[in-house]
Amino acid sequence: MTSAKARYSPAELRTALGSGLLSFPVTHAAPDLSFDEAGFRDHIEWLSGFGAAGLFAAGGTGEFFSLTTSEVARVVRAARSAAPAGRPIVAPTGYGTATAVAMARSAEELGADGLLLLPPYLTEVDQEGLYRHVAAVCRATTLGVVVYHRANARFTAATVDRLVAEFDNLIGFKDGICDIDLLARLSATHGERLVYVGGLPTAETYALPYLELGVTTYSSAIFNFAPRWAGDFYRCVRERDRDGVYARLREFVLPYLEIRNRRAGYAVSIVKAGMTAAGRDAGPVRPPLTDLTEEERAELADLVKRVA
Repeated sequence: MTSAKARYSPAELRTALGSGLLSFPVTHAAPDLSFDEAGFRDHIEWLSGFGAAGLFAAGGTGEFFSLTTSEVARVVRAARSAAPAGRPIVAPTGYGTATAVAMARSAEELGADGLLLLPPYLTEVDQEGLYRHVAAVCRATTLGVVVYHRANARFTAATVDRLVAEFDNLIGFKDGICDIDLLARLSATHGERLVYVGGLPTAETYALPYLELGVTTYSSAIFNFAPRWAGDFYRCVRERDRDGVYARLREFVLPYLEIRNRRAGYAVSIVKAGMTAAGRDAGPVRPPLTDLTEEERAELADLVKRVA
């Protein structure tokens, strides 16, 4: 395989990702659950007109956990091909350390500009093991790496300090736990050395208070089906327009959350249902996730009419 060159150094990627809203596109599926590459490419081209600061292919919203490693490579390649020339493409990596290293090297060969390192698979992890896991990935690539603080990948400030001191390509920290104390410590200690990404499900809910902790951006799943609304919401956050933020929370986000919270896994399922409601069907979710019921789809469609 001929390697494609990343277009961003780690430092350049850190700056780019922190400058605007981040797109986490769904991964399109055919009725038989295979990857619908044509639908995915069309979706990336459509989203490209709405100015996201970076595109995270096959992330959590993109059902990374349900894709094979070869499918992940296809998704990353398709994203790189379909996105505008200047748009940073961040690829996922994860599972066990050896698999994460192999996926990191594959992503670099495919021309990704950075990596999102998701939590290790299944087992409990102590801080020394977590350090070694991240260190192995950082050593395996020249790409900028963003770690995902979630599930069993719960970092202490000391572990992040150690990684930042040792690896220049450790550039970002995505919080999926709502660890306010840790975010405050990291922001106070490392400042702009890291980009801080809001990574809780439906990140808009937390965007305004997180901004005060140095979290200048977040992963917007809503951007998939209502990109203009998501961009307007982000603008209100960055301008600290509290009235604008809370009006949009009341109008759409809070009733959206009421549907999302009904079943485990709906944080992804509701995004694909939202796309269907907006006339941009992306197919079903893959097991172990389940799709919304017909009644919930109808309820969501009424909501989406307000924003799409």
